[in-house]
Amino acid sequence: MTSPSTPLPRVGVGTDVHAFAPEGSDRELHVAGLHWPGERGLAGHSDADVVAHACCDALFAAAGIGDVGTHFGSAEPAWAGAAGVVLLAEAARRVLEAGFEIGNVAVQLVGNRPRLGARRAEAEAALSAACGAPVSLSATTTDGLGLTGRGEGVAAIATALVVPRP
Repeated sequence: MTSPSTPLPRVGVGTDVHAFAPEGSDRELHVAGLHWPGERGLAGHSDADVVAHACCDALFAAAGIGDVGTHFGSAEPAWAGAAGVVLLAEAARRVLEAGFEIGNVAVQLVGNRPRLGARRAEAEAALSAACGAPVSLSATTTDGLGLTGRGEGVAAIATALVVPRP
Protein backbone atom coordinates (compact mmCIF):
# COMPACT_ATOMS: atom_id res chain seq x y z
CA MET A 1 0.00 0.00 0.00
CA THR A 2 1.27 3.47 -0.82
CA SER A 3 1.03 6.49 1.37
CA PRO A 4 -1.07 9.45 0.21
CA SER A 5 2.12 11.41 -0.52
CA THR A 6 3.53 8.76 -2.89
CA PRO A 7 2.82 9.83 -6.46
CA LEU A 8 1.22 7.00 -8.40
CA PRO A 9 2.04 6.42 -12.06
CA ARG A 10 -0.66 7.26 -14.57
CA VAL A 11 -1.34 5.50 -17.87
CA GLY A 12 -2.92 6.93 -20.99
CA VAL A 13 -3.98 5.39 -24.30
CA GLY A 14 -3.94 7.17 -27.64
CA THR A 15 -5.19 6.16 -31.07
CA ASP A 16 -4.86 7.80 -34.47
CA VAL A 17 -6.02 6.82 -37.94
CA HIS A 18 -5.34 8.48 -41.29
CA ALA A 19 -6.44 7.55 -44.79
CA PHE A 20 -3.95 7.51 -47.60
CA ALA A 21 -3.98 10.68 -49.70
CA PRO A 22 -5.62 10.36 -53.13
CA GLU A 23 -3.58 8.66 -55.86
CA GLY A 24 -1.39 11.20 -57.62
CA SER A 25 -1.27 13.48 -54.58
CA ASP A 26 2.03 15.17 -53.80
CA ARG A 27 1.77 14.15 -50.10
CA GLU A 28 4.85 12.33 -48.84
CA LEU A 29 4.63 9.60 -46.22
CA HIS A 30 5.81 10.46 -42.71
CA VAL A 31 5.33 7.72 -40.12
CA ALA A 32 7.07 7.17 -36.78
CA GLY A 33 9.12 10.32 -37.18
CA LEU A 34 10.61 9.18 -40.49
CA HIS A 35 10.14 10.08 -44.14
CA TRP A 36 9.33 7.06 -46.31
CA PRO A 37 10.40 7.93 -49.89
CA GLY A 38 8.41 6.23 -52.63
CA GLU A 39 5.44 5.49 -50.37
CA ARG A 40 2.02 7.08 -50.77
CA GLY A 41 1.41 9.83 -48.20
CA LEU A 42 -1.39 10.15 -45.69
CA ALA A 43 -4.11 12.80 -45.73
CA GLY A 44 -4.19 15.19 -42.80
CA HIS A 45 -3.81 18.72 -41.44
CA SER A 46 -0.24 18.15 -40.27
CA ASP A 47 2.09 15.55 -41.80
CA ALA A 48 -0.43 12.87 -40.67
CA ASP A 49 2.18 10.84 -38.75
CA VAL A 50 -0.22 8.43 -37.05
CA VAL A 51 2.45 6.99 -34.78
CA ALA A 52 3.57 10.37 -33.42
CA HIS A 53 -0.05 11.51 -33.07
CA ALA A 54 -1.04 8.39 -31.11
CA CYS A 55 1.95 8.99 -28.81
CA CYS A 56 0.78 12.58 -28.24
CA ASP A 57 -2.74 11.42 -27.40
CA ALA A 58 -1.42 8.79 -24.98
CA LEU A 59 0.74 11.37 -23.19
CA PHE A 60 -2.09 13.90 -22.95
CA ALA A 61 -4.47 11.21 -21.65
CA ALA A 62 -1.99 10.00 -19.02
CA ALA A 63 -1.50 13.56 -17.78
CA GLY A 64 -5.25 14.29 -17.95
CA ILE A 65 -4.78 17.38 -20.09
CA GLY A 66 -6.90 16.72 -23.17
CA ASP A 67 -6.01 15.25 -26.53
CA VAL A 68 -4.40 16.07 -29.88
CA GLY A 69 -7.48 17.99 -31.00
CA THR A 70 -7.42 20.10 -27.85
CA HIS A 71 -3.77 21.04 -28.28
CA PHE A 72 -3.15 20.89 -32.04
CA GLY A 73 -6.61 21.22 -33.62
CA SER A 74 -7.03 21.35 -37.39
CA ALA A 75 -8.48 24.87 -37.02
CA GLU A 76 -5.04 26.02 -35.83
CA PRO A 77 -3.07 27.25 -38.87
CA ALA A 78 0.18 27.10 -36.87
CA TRP A 79 0.06 23.29 -36.99
CA ALA A 80 -0.71 22.93 -40.72
CA GLY A 81 1.91 20.62 -42.21
CA ALA A 82 3.72 20.25 -38.86
CA ALA A 83 5.99 17.25 -38.48
CA GLY A 84 4.75 14.58 -36.08
CA VAL A 85 7.99 14.71 -34.09
CA VAL A 86 7.51 18.47 -33.63
CA LEU A 87 4.03 17.80 -32.22
CA LEU A 88 5.39 14.99 -30.03
CA ALA A 89 8.14 17.21 -28.63
CA GLU A 90 5.58 19.92 -27.88
CA ALA A 91 3.22 17.37 -26.30
CA ALA A 92 6.05 16.14 -24.07
CA ARG A 93 6.87 19.73 -23.10
CA ARG A 94 3.24 20.36 -22.14
CA VAL A 95 3.07 17.14 -20.10
CA LEU A 96 6.24 18.15 -18.23
CA GLU A 97 4.81 21.65 -17.73
CA ALA A 98 1.68 20.05 -16.24
CA GLY A 99 3.84 18.48 -13.52
CA PHE A 100 4.61 15.00 -14.84
CA GLU A 101 7.71 13.03 -15.74
CA ILE A 102 7.40 10.75 -18.75
CA GLY A 103 8.30 7.13 -18.03
CA ASN A 104 7.90 5.60 -21.47
CA VAL A 105 5.62 5.21 -24.46
CA ALA A 106 4.80 1.99 -26.35
CA VAL A 107 3.16 2.34 -29.75
CA GLN A 108 1.97 -0.07 -32.42
CA LEU A 109 1.51 0.78 -36.10
CA VAL A 110 -1.41 -1.05 -37.72
CA GLY A 111 -1.32 -1.37 -41.50
CA ASN A 112 0.20 -3.06 -44.51
CA ARG A 113 2.61 -0.24 -45.37
CA PRO A 114 5.16 1.04 -44.67
CA ARG A 115 7.19 -2.04 -43.78
CA LEU A 116 8.67 -1.00 -40.45
CA GLY A 117 11.13 -3.79 -39.63
CA ALA A 118 14.32 -2.49 -41.27
CA ARG A 119 13.85 1.02 -39.84
CA ARG A 120 12.45 0.21 -36.39
CA ALA A 121 15.57 1.28 -34.45
CA GLU A 122 15.79 4.52 -36.45
CA ALA A 123 12.11 5.27 -35.78
CA GLU A 124 12.42 4.49 -32.06
CA ALA A 125 15.42 6.82 -31.83
CA ALA A 126 13.54 9.66 -33.58
CA LEU A 127 10.44 9.24 -31.41
CA SER A 128 12.45 8.87 -28.18
CA ALA A 129 14.45 12.02 -28.97
CA ALA A 130 11.25 13.98 -29.59
CA CYS A 131 9.54 12.62 -26.47
CA GLY A 132 12.54 12.84 -24.17
CA ALA A 133 11.79 9.33 -22.92
CA PRO A 134 12.01 5.76 -24.26
CA VAL A 135 9.56 4.93 -27.03
CA SER A 136 9.18 1.33 -28.18
CA LEU A 137 7.56 0.61 -31.54
CA SER A 138 5.94 -2.48 -33.00
CA ALA A 139 3.81 -3.12 -36.06
CA THR A 140 1.07 -5.47 -37.16
CA THR A 141 -1.40 -6.01 -39.97
CA THR A 142 -5.08 -6.83 -39.77
CA ASP A 143 -4.84 -9.77 -42.20
CA GLY A 144 -6.85 -7.95 -44.87
CA LEU A 145 -9.62 -6.77 -42.55
CA GLY A 146 -10.87 -3.19 -42.24
CA LEU A 147 -9.50 0.01 -43.73
CA THR A 148 -5.92 -0.87 -42.79
CA GLY A 149 -6.23 -4.36 -44.25
CA ARG A 150 -7.67 -3.04 -47.49
CA GLY A 151 -4.77 -0.58 -47.75
CA GLU A 152 -6.99 2.51 -47.39
CA GLY A 153 -4.97 3.93 -44.50
CA VAL A 154 -3.00 3.18 -41.36
CA ALA A 155 -3.63 3.41 -37.63
CA ALA A 156 -1.57 3.52 -34.47
CA ILE A 157 -2.32 2.73 -30.84
CA ALA A 158 -0.08 4.01 -28.04
CA THR A 159 0.19 3.68 -24.28
CA ALA A 160 2.12 6.17 -22.17
CA LEU A 161 3.25 6.06 -18.56
CA VAL A 162 3.75 9.30 -16.64
CA VAL A 163 4.50 9.96 -12.99
CA PRO A 164 3.42 13.11 -11.15
CA ARG A 165 6.33 15.06 -9.72
CA PRO A 166 6.03 15.32 -5.94
